Amino acid sequence: MKNSWTALLMLIAFSASAQKGKIMGRVYDAVNNESLPLAALVIQGTEIGTSTDFEGNYVLEGLEPGLYNVEVQFIGYKPMVMYEIEVTNAKPRTLDFPLEPSSQELNEVVVSVQNKFIENKESPTSLQTLGINEIQRNPGGNQDISRVIQSLPGVASTVAFRNDLIIRGGGPNENRFYLDGIEIPAINHFATQGSSGGPVGMINVNFIRDVDFYTGAFPADRGNTLSSLMELNLKDGRKDKIGGIFQVGASDIGLTLEGPLSKKTTFLASARRSYLQFLFSVLDLPFLPTYNDFQFKVKYNIDNKNQLTLIGLGAIDNFQLNLDANETEEQRYTLNVLPVNEQWNYSIGAKYTHFTSSSATDVVVSRFMLNNTAYKYQNNDENDTQLLDYISREIENKLRVQNTWRPGPYKITSGFGFEEIKYSTSTLDKRFANGQELNYESALTMYKYSLFAQVTRSFMEERLSLSAGLRTDGIDFSENTSSLLNQLSPRFSLSYNFTDAFAFNANWGIFYQLPPYTTLGYRDVNGNLANKDVTYIEAMHTVAGFSYLFEFNGKLTAEGFLKNYSNYPFLTATGVSLANLGGDFGVVGNQPATSTNKGRSYGLELSYQQKLYKGFFGIASLTFVKSEFEDANGMLVASSWDNQLLSTITLGKKFKGNWEVGLNYQYLGGAPFTPYNVEATRTISNWDNIGRGIPDYTQLNTQRVNAFNRLNVRIDKKWYFNSINIDIYLDIQNILGASVQGQANIDVQRDEDGIPIIDPNDNSKYLVKELENSTGSLLPTFGLIFEF
Repeated sequence: MKNSWTALLMLIAFSASAQKGKIMGRVYDAVNNESLPLAALVIQGTEIGTSTDFEGNYVLEGLEPGLYNVEVQFIGYKPMVMYEIEVTNAKPRTLDFPLEPSSQELNEVVVSVQNKFIENKESPTSLQTLGINEIQRNPGGNQDISRVIQSLPGVASTVAFRNDLIIRGGGPNENRFYLDGIEIPAINHFATQGSSGGPVGMINVNFIRDVDFYTGAFPADRGNTLSSLMELNLKDGRKDKIGGIFQVGASDIGLTLEGPLSKKTTFLASARRSYLQFLFSVLDLPFLPTYNDFQFKVKYNIDNKNQLTLIGLGAIDNFQLNLDANETEEQRYTLNVLPVNEQWNYSIGAKYTHFTSSSATDVVVSRFMLNNTAYKYQNNDENDTQLLDYISREIENKLRVQNTWRPGPYKITSGFGFEEIKYSTSTLDKRFANGQELNYESALTMYKYSLFAQVTRSFMEERLSLSAGLRTDGIDFSENTSSLLNQLSPRFSLSYNFTDAFAFNANWGIFYQLPPYTTLGYRDVNGNLANKDVTYIEAMHTVAGFSYLFEFNGKLTAEGFLKNYSNYPFLTATGVSLANLGGDFGVVGNQPATSTNKGRSYGLELSYQQKLYKGFFGIASLTFVKSEFEDANGMLVASSWDNQLLSTITLGKKFKGNWEVGLNYQYLGGAPFTPYNVEATRTISNWDNIGRGIPDYTQLNTQRVNAFNRLNVRIDKKWYFNSINIDIYLDIQNILGASVQGQANIDVQRDEDGIPIIDPNDNSKYLVKELENSTGSLLPTFGLIFEF
């Protein structure tokens, strides 16, 4: 038996060392997709290198498994570095380099400091780029892209640890997402309708090549956003054979497959299923969430001048109540508040790209559909009064045509977009104070259209870069929104390099976003659209700062920002701006509203990003931010996202033996909240319908929760074999066990039979008490990833 184990260990050791990894791919002109022969490639920090053949292809062989930075150089083009490329024995790593032409007259190839980070002249400020390894290894991120983004400069989260992205003091409804240039309106499970957040991400990170995250300076070809733009650039499926990844994590199990469908066609496909419902049932939690998601990408390289990409993303979510978990006051409170919710959505799209000698044209068509239902009965008894009966659908059919032309030193982007939008709802909601309720049906079909153009050019041997763009959007909802002149959206960017390492960057622009369909489709008691006068929300951004690049793959940035908001929907029934909502479950915006609210956010960001260098990597940021919106009296008061101070540090180190350790520290200043109107809350008629505290909006955001901080730790151990890679990781969230104290909940006092106790001094009201509302505990996660 001993000899058998010895033989097995020797076989594993031989398998792990018998073969070495390789990187292969193509170097080509980013403008016209033509191959670049004899381009020079080198592994950073080594003497390993090669050059491309006459078809632009290359192979870097004989590499030990691990992470590498790869540099490419070609005369007449800007040099390029791809960071943290993981090489394994199980499969070749495909890495393509689209090189940008340089306007400088180069007699030799030189990689200067300024080429270490990919630049975007249209958006020289407010842009962060993350590679796939930075996403996968993020401690506490759980391979959820939204959680990883929360570690970037200017990004805050909520105390509920949801995936809401709070960008520079803006609300979670102000963000947009794209997969390979195709808009994806929903990227989270159990999404908040009218906003963009949720508790769990849908995107399979195994599809991602890298992510460009804009917190301002949005390119003109991207509209309908006020705070952030997330461009998720997907990898292509492998070309040699079928392979995949099987993984088991803290809450779900998933399988990803990839490979060739033909010589010119590759695919990626995945499915994931949660088992949280079983874990929550064992833990005796009062709610049982179940989620499923599916994703695919097919890439067809028709020829050297034509490409076709198909993508799809979908989710099925169910949220049930665990009525047996009713032993404690906290359990009963949760059961009394939460509705039963079922939700599904999908996005599907196609992008056709045609190249000419000096341009590329994209034709993008896509469809999105969301189906959202929820219901709630008094005492969770279907024979009792129904408090909530909600059904809603959103459908978006989209077309975008975009051309990027490179005449000489100019880059000119232009195009148009067209959308058909369908929204419908049947809403019964009695969970309001003083007998108010929502009870209406609505159906809308609207047509949305846009035009955009942007011109960029560099001067002074590329030390000075200027970019100017103009965009306009319209929708036939009303006379005001249909006029393209009312939504003219100019933008201007400037970047000046004092040296190869030190630069000044600035951007100014006016951006517009359509209010949520829940607001546009709200109807009054007579069945009329009640919000016909609402219009596009406007935000004027001004950003300026400096950046410094270090030889050791580091980048230091300091930026000041100012955002002035106008035309924000003000919800007249509750007396609060829509800008303060969206960080909770359910639906926001389905109330009477006027486009009269104003606000602002401003602050300073300091950040340092370290790409892989001698085994180290990380990012650190410090953000000072102030966010204010008008209250019912027109006075600027702190918004719900006014955290004031944000700090994150993510640091990792690779060790010998394929061990990797990462730390992530987050500090979030205390966010404001609105205290409850206790007297209104404990009124019997109100409590029986609402079952939770009623905010007193006359004291809008006058109190704050405590600041909190947490430390996440992740440890990975990897084994590289000839046909399979194994990654076993331990991810410990909140290793210090820090507790986050949120706003205390109000609950009624109950007798031994669980019946609410009426106030003996006022028989129209219950006796109430406060329940502690704290979240945060040490959460260890053990996961397995098998790549084959």
